[in-house]
Amino acid sequence: MADLKGKKILMVVAPGNFRDEELKEPMGVFTRSGAEVTIASKGVTRATGMFGAEIKVDKNLEEVSAEEYDAVIFVGGSGADVYFDDSRAHELAANALKGGKIVSAICIAPSTLANAGLLKGKKATSFSSEKKNLKRKGADYTGAAVERDGRIITGRGPEAAEEFGNVVASALE
Repeated sequence: MADLKGKKILMVVAPGNFRDEELKEPMGVFTRSGAEVTIASKGVTRATGMFGAEIKVDKNLEEVSAEEYDAVIFVGGSGADVYFDDSRAHELAANALKGGKIVSAICIAPSTLANAGLLKGKKATSFSSEKKNLKRKGADYTGAAVERDGRIITGRGPEAAEEFGNVVASALE
Protein backbone atom coordinates (compact mmCIF):
# COMPACT_ATOMS: atom_id res chain seq x y z
CA MET A 1 0.00 0.00 0.00
CA ALA A 2 1.22 3.49 -0.87
CA ASP A 3 2.17 5.95 1.86
CA LEU A 4 0.26 9.13 1.12
CA LYS A 5 0.52 10.81 4.52
CA GLY A 6 0.56 14.57 4.01
CA LYS A 7 -0.83 14.32 0.46
CA LYS A 8 -3.96 16.27 -0.47
CA ILE A 9 -6.26 15.01 -3.19
CA LEU A 10 -9.18 16.86 -4.78
CA MET A 11 -11.93 14.68 -6.24
CA VAL A 12 -14.38 16.54 -8.51
CA VAL A 13 -17.83 14.94 -8.76
CA ALA A 14 -20.91 15.90 -10.76
CA PRO A 15 -23.76 17.34 -8.65
CA GLY A 16 -25.83 14.33 -9.71
CA ASN A 17 -25.17 10.97 -11.36
CA PHE A 18 -21.48 10.55 -10.60
CA ARG A 19 -20.47 6.88 -10.74
CA ASP A 20 -20.52 5.62 -7.14
CA GLU A 21 -17.65 3.14 -7.37
CA GLU A 22 -15.46 5.54 -9.35
CA LEU A 23 -15.57 7.84 -6.33
CA LYS A 24 -15.65 5.32 -3.48
CA GLU A 25 -13.02 2.80 -4.62
CA PRO A 26 -10.19 5.30 -5.39
CA MET A 27 -11.16 7.39 -2.34
CA GLY A 28 -10.83 4.25 -0.20
CA VAL A 29 -7.35 3.61 -1.61
CA PHE A 30 -6.34 7.21 -0.85
CA THR A 31 -7.73 7.41 2.69
CA ARG A 32 -6.35 3.99 3.68
CA SER A 33 -2.97 5.26 2.44
CA GLY A 34 -3.20 8.35 4.67
CA ALA A 35 -4.15 11.03 2.12
CA GLU A 36 -6.57 13.85 2.86
CA VAL A 37 -9.42 13.85 0.31
CA THR A 38 -11.53 16.91 -0.49
CA ILE A 39 -14.72 16.59 -2.55
CA ALA A 40 -15.64 19.43 -4.91
CA SER A 41 -18.73 19.88 -7.07
CA LYS A 42 -20.72 22.56 -8.77
CA GLY A 43 -23.39 24.41 -6.79
CA VAL A 44 -24.39 21.71 -4.28
CA THR A 45 -23.55 20.77 -0.70
CA ARG A 46 -24.42 17.08 -1.29
CA ALA A 47 -23.86 15.15 -4.51
CA THR A 48 -25.73 11.99 -5.51
CA GLY A 49 -24.38 9.00 -7.38
CA MET A 50 -26.04 7.01 -10.15
CA PHE A 51 -26.76 4.19 -7.68
CA GLY A 52 -27.84 6.36 -4.76
CA ALA A 53 -24.57 7.09 -2.96
CA GLU A 54 -24.61 10.48 -1.30
CA ILE A 55 -21.46 12.43 -0.52
CA LYS A 56 -20.94 15.65 1.39
CA VAL A 57 -19.36 18.26 -0.89
CA ASP A 58 -16.53 20.08 0.91
CA LYS A 59 -16.02 22.88 -1.61
CA ASN A 60 -17.73 24.47 -4.57
CA LEU A 61 -15.71 24.06 -7.77
CA GLU A 62 -15.47 27.87 -7.98
CA GLU A 63 -13.60 27.96 -4.62
CA VAL A 64 -10.84 25.44 -5.26
CA SER A 65 -7.30 26.16 -6.30
CA ALA A 66 -5.06 23.54 -7.89
CA GLU A 67 -2.08 24.80 -5.88
CA GLU A 68 -3.64 23.42 -2.66
CA TYR A 69 -3.59 19.80 -3.86
CA ASP A 70 -1.13 17.14 -4.96
CA ALA A 71 -3.68 15.59 -7.34
CA VAL A 72 -6.92 16.64 -9.04
CA ILE A 73 -9.25 13.81 -10.06
CA PHE A 74 -12.41 14.05 -12.17
CA VAL A 75 -14.85 11.25 -11.30
CA GLY A 76 -16.99 9.75 -14.07
CA GLY A 77 -20.62 8.76 -14.36
CA SER A 78 -23.34 10.04 -16.67
CA GLY A 79 -23.45 13.40 -14.85
CA ALA A 80 -19.75 14.08 -15.46
CA ASP A 81 -20.57 15.66 -18.82
CA VAL A 82 -21.48 18.79 -16.82
CA TYR A 83 -17.71 19.54 -16.85
CA PHE A 84 -16.99 18.73 -20.53
CA ASP A 85 -17.19 22.39 -21.56
CA ASP A 86 -16.89 24.02 -18.13
CA SER A 87 -14.18 26.71 -18.27
CA ARG A 88 -13.59 26.50 -14.51
CA ALA A 89 -13.02 22.73 -14.67
CA HIS A 90 -10.66 23.21 -17.66
CA GLU A 91 -8.75 25.93 -15.78
CA LEU A 92 -8.45 23.78 -12.64
CA ALA A 93 -7.07 20.81 -14.62
CA ALA A 94 -4.68 22.99 -16.65
CA ASN A 95 -3.38 24.80 -13.55
CA ALA A 96 -2.83 21.49 -11.75
CA LEU A 97 -0.80 20.13 -14.67
CA LYS A 98 1.22 23.38 -14.99
CA GLY A 99 1.89 23.19 -11.26
CA GLY A 100 3.40 19.72 -11.49
CA LYS A 101 0.40 17.96 -9.93
CA ILE A 102 -1.19 14.64 -10.89
CA VAL A 103 -4.26 15.18 -13.09
CA SER A 104 -6.59 12.27 -13.61
CA ALA A 105 -10.05 11.31 -14.83
CA ILE A 106 -12.05 8.11 -15.17
CA CYS A 107 -14.95 6.85 -17.33
CA ILE A 108 -16.38 9.72 -19.42
CA ALA A 109 -14.47 12.37 -17.43
CA PRO A 110 -11.30 12.16 -19.60
CA SER A 111 -13.32 14.19 -22.14
CA THR A 112 -13.06 17.11 -19.72
CA LEU A 113 -9.26 16.82 -19.90
CA ALA A 114 -9.36 16.35 -23.69
CA ASN A 115 -11.61 19.39 -24.15
CA ALA A 116 -9.22 21.41 -21.96
CA GLY A 117 -6.44 20.53 -24.45
CA LEU A 118 -4.48 18.43 -21.96
CA LEU A 119 -4.52 15.08 -23.79
CA LYS A 120 -3.01 16.19 -27.11
CA GLY A 121 -0.15 13.78 -27.87
CA LYS A 122 -0.78 11.83 -24.64
CA LYS A 123 -1.71 8.18 -24.17
CA ALA A 124 -5.19 8.07 -22.66
CA THR A 125 -8.18 5.85 -22.11
CA SER A 126 -11.85 6.40 -21.27
CA PHE A 127 -15.26 4.81 -21.41
CA SER A 128 -15.85 3.73 -25.04
CA SER A 129 -18.42 6.49 -25.64
CA GLU A 130 -15.63 9.10 -25.40
CA LYS A 131 -13.08 7.37 -27.67
CA LYS A 132 -13.88 9.53 -30.73
CA ASN A 133 -13.72 12.77 -28.76
CA LEU A 134 -10.36 11.90 -27.19
CA LYS A 135 -8.92 11.01 -30.61
CA ARG A 136 -10.39 14.17 -32.17
CA LYS A 137 -8.70 16.24 -29.46
CA GLY A 138 -5.32 14.62 -30.24
CA ALA A 139 -5.06 11.87 -27.62
CA ASP A 140 -3.40 8.56 -28.40
CA TYR A 141 -6.41 6.47 -27.33
CA THR A 142 -5.35 3.05 -25.98
CA GLY A 143 -8.54 1.56 -24.53
CA ALA A 144 -6.51 0.16 -21.61
CA ALA A 145 -8.15 -0.20 -18.18
CA VAL A 146 -5.83 2.51 -16.81
CA GLU A 147 -3.34 4.63 -18.72
CA ARG A 148 -0.57 6.79 -17.29
CA ASP A 149 1.33 9.28 -19.43
CA GLY A 150 3.58 11.36 -17.21
CA ARG A 151 1.42 13.20 -14.67
CA ILE A 152 -1.84 12.41 -16.51
CA ILE A 153 -3.74 9.27 -15.49
CA THR A 154 -6.97 8.12 -17.13
CA GLY A 155 -9.23 5.18 -16.39
CA ARG A 156 -11.75 3.35 -18.56
CA GLY A 157 -14.66 2.87 -16.18
CA PRO A 158 -16.08 1.34 -13.00
CA GLU A 159 -14.36 -2.02 -13.50
CA ALA A 160 -11.01 -0.19 -13.37
CA ALA A 161 -11.84 2.05 -10.38
CA GLU A 162 -9.63 0.31 -7.82
CA GLU A 163 -6.69 -0.07 -10.23
CA PHE A 164 -7.14 3.60 -11.18
CA GLY A 165 -6.91 4.55 -7.49
CA ASN A 166 -3.80 2.43 -7.04
CA VAL A 167 -2.06 3.97 -10.08
CA VAL A 168 -2.85 7.50 -8.85
CA ALA A 169 -1.62 6.57 -5.35
CA SER A 170 1.59 5.11 -6.77
CA ALA A 171 2.17 8.28 -8.84
CA LEU A 172 1.77 10.39 -5.70
CA GLU A 173 4.11 8.31 -3.56
